[in-house]
Amino acid sequence: MAAQNGSGGAAVVLNVYDLTPINDYLYWFGLGIFHSGIEVHGLEYAFGAHDLSTSGVFEVEPKRCPGYVYRRSVWMGTTEMSRAEFRSFVQTLAGKYDGNTYHLISKNCNHFTDDVCKNITKKPAPGWVNRLARVGYFFNRLLPKSIQVSTVTHGATHPAFSDDDVDSSGSSLNGDSDMDDLDQHLLPAAGTDLQSIVVSPKPSKDLV
Repeated sequence: MAAQNGSGGAAVVLNVYDLTPINDYLYWFGLGIFHSGIEVHGLEYAFGAHDLSTSGVFEVEPKRCPGYVYRRSVWMGTTEMSRAEFRSFVQTLAGKYDGNTYHLISKNCNHFTDDVCKNITKKPAPGWVNRLARVGYFFNRLLPKSIQVSTVTHGATHPAFSDDDVDSSGSSLNGDSDMDDLDQHLLPAAGTDLQSIVVSPKPSKDLV
């Protein structure tokens, strides 16, 4: 059941994950290498890479995104959107986030959650969540194109999402990194043929 405030708005929560143990040290300096997802109406939405020109936006059980270590949640505000309205909004936004456009520095998971936050709560995600990518963008532009950071692959299986799953979060996730056991669903962009979206698992290389 989605958390709500006194006016009936559904909570919008940014869930932040560590991608490396070094975050235990970097975090206290306002830095770190993080993955993030946005939780609304009891489901968490995030963006990852794959090789197809279809949506890389997926949904998982909140605070249980496979392959990452949950660190903390940040309250971003509330939304008056119903679950169906919010899902429709994310589907529309997913059209801007194809899996093969994921970029470590310029278009990563944290850019997606920041985009959602700005649209829904009119507030950006906290700066520290994606600070290293912004610093990296500046330095990456100074490098020769032959060695600039390019896309990376999100290591997970993304079965096609069905409308029957809207009211449930699917099978329970145990948090293991075994890619064959994940119940992680792609959320296709509006108008996409659901049957065409089946992405094979790949080794995880995400840094942001």
